[in-house]
Amino acid sequence: MQIKVVLLAACGMIGLWPAIAAAQQLPPPTPQELAKVAAALPASAPAKPAKARKVLVFGRTAVGAFFEKGYVHKTIPLGCETIKMLGEKTGAFQAVVSYDASMFDADKLKEFDAIVLVSTINDFLDEPNNRQIEETRKQALLNFVRNGKGLVGIHAAADAYFNWPEYGQMMGAYFSRHTTAQEKVAIVNEDPHNPINAAFDGKGFDYADEIYRFLPKPKYDVKQAYSRENVRVLLSVDVAKNNNEPAGTDLPISWVHQFGKGHVFYCSLGHNDYVYWDPAILKHYLAGIQYAIGDLKADDTPSAKEKTAAAK
Repeated sequence: MQIKVVLLAACGMIGLWPAIAAAQQLPPPTPQELAKVAAALPASAPAKPAKARKVLVFGRTAVGAFFEKGYVHKTIPLGCETIKMLGEKTGAFQAVVSYDASMFDADKLKEFDAIVLVSTINDFLDEPNNRQIEETRKQALLNFVRNGKGLVGIHAAADAYFNWPEYGQMMGAYFSRHTTAQEKVAIVNEDPHNPINAAFDGKGFDYADEIYRFLPKPKYDVKQAYSRENVRVLLSVDVAKNNNEPAGTDLPISWVHQFGKGHVFYCSLGHNDYVYWDPAILKHYLAGIQYAIGDLKADDTPSAKEKTAAAK
């Protein structure tokens, strides 16, 4: 299997370009890694597709205007191939893996039912020599979701486009920080009856990954995106069992919400390679993708609004 990586043709931050170029040239998953993924794939999808589905799996990263360095997750090719294998094994969708920003031209997006962004850090649609093309593709992405298609964000997809408020609102949050790459946390199953959480059998679980925090206040003059008023939290960290955050800290792991007529699923797990051969996480991903496509019906009432309704 050969994965083609499309690099930026130019970069205004000249001093950083060699490191960024080297980071973008990520090797494909090894046969051993793919074998582990194959062994962990679910046998079937939680919902029968209403029709043949096609998903764009995108793994490109770029240097954003507010970033001092470029970072590319080495697990991006593995993550992209895992999503593709999920669709093939279960028949839920056909996937096209790409690192080419031109896939976000409106005429190309028409053929897809959903987009999966795998750790697309920074301004991943950046066109250094043609800002208008980038703006046109950004608008095409917004229109894609607002008009009823699906969007899925894996891990660093929330660490992107801080200078584009609509992106944060669409994704549901902006990344703020993390501690270690293998932070051990207790994860709360906040919505045990939601079909997207079916893989966890109604229970919480312990996990170790690069656990993201999300912006609690505006940064870079953008609007704050994360709020339980806007998204339905599926999984979160039990901070009472996590000494890295003060009591009462809201630390979500995954959520769903509607954006216009479209559906969005986000999960912050996905930094480390072993996440992509964890059977329960793969089922969670698959259910979230089918929700985003529209084949899996799930309650996406924002958490705060449901709590208010229950209290009344």
